[in-house]
Amino acid sequence: MTTHNQRLQTALAKPGVLKAPGLFDSLTARLVEQAGFEVGFVSGAGIAFSRFGIPDIGLIGMSEVAQCIQLMREITELPLIVDIDTGFGNALNTQRTVRVFERAGASAMQMEDQLMPKRCGHMKGKNVVSCNEMVGKIHAFVDSRSNEHTLLVARTDALGVTGFDDAMERARRYLEAGADLLFIEAPKSLEQMQLIAAEFGSKVPLVHNLVEGGASPVASAAELAEMAYKVALYPVALLHAFVPTAQALLQHIKQHGETRQFSQPLLDLNQINQLLNADKLLEQAKKYDAS
Repeated sequence: MTTHNQRLQTALAKPGVLKAPGLFDSLTARLVEQAGFEVGFVSGAGIAFSRFGIPDIGLIGMSEVAQCIQLMREITELPLIVDIDTGFGNALNTQRTVRVFERAGASAMQMEDQLMPKRCGHMKGKNVVSCNEMVGKIHAFVDSRSNEHTLLVARTDALGVTGFDDAMERARRYLEAGADLLFIEAPKSLEQMQLIAAEFGSKVPLVHNLVEGGASPVASAAELAEMAYKVALYPVALLHAFVPTAQALLQHIKQHGETRQFSQPLLDLNQINQLLNADKLLEQAKKYDAS
C-alpha cells in the first residue's frame, strides 16, 4: 500500500510545480482533496488565524498543531506538508516534534531558522538563529525521524534579516546537513529568485510562498515553473477568501434577517451532508444496527 509519504515523493518527482493550498482543519483538507490537489500545506498561520483568532507570531504550540494533523488523518490520506515553525524549541524539542508529528500523520515538515518569537515570513521585525544552531536542529530532525520518507523542508528567513548572501550560504549548509527541500523565504527580486534557482534548482526541490499581500516578485505557479521551482504554497488563500464572504453574510443577516437573498451562493444542509459523505456513513452504521 502506498503511504502518504510515498505519494508526496511521487508527486515531487513529476514534472511541473506542485501546488499546495493551505489547510487548517479537516474540512479544508477534504475540500482540497476533493478539488484534486496532490498535497496540502498545514499552515501554522492558518491554524493561528482560524482556530485561535490570533496573528502568526509564534503563539501556537506543538500539541495544538499535532491535534490538527490527527483530525485531518481521520478523514484523508492526502500528503501533508506541515509547518512546524522553529521545531517548537531547540534541537531536543525538534526531535520530540518530529516523533509526535510523524505519529500524527505528517508527510513532510517545514522548519525555519527564525528566533522566537517567530512571525510570518513576510512580516517585518524577524530575527534568525545562528546558522550552526539551525544545522544542529536539522541533524536532530534527521536522527529522530522513524520513516525515511518523512521529508524536511528547511526554510531560511535570513534574506530579510542578514541579507541574500547569508541566506544562500545557509541554504548550502542546510542542504549539506540533510534537508530534503529548500525554502528561501521572501526573495526581494526576480533576479534573486533566478540566482536561487540557478544554484539549487537542479539539486533539490525548491519551495516558494505565494501568499496574498506578500512581497513575492512572482504571482503564479507558471512563473515558478519557468525557474525550476517545485512547490508553490498558498498558505492562507482559503481563509483570505472566506473572511470577506463571512463578513458580507453577517452584515446581510444583521440587516435582513434571512440568507436566501444573499448575493453569493451558499450550500444548504443537504449539500454540506453530501460533501461530508453523510449518506455513506449512515449506510455503514446499518451494519451494526441491532434492531
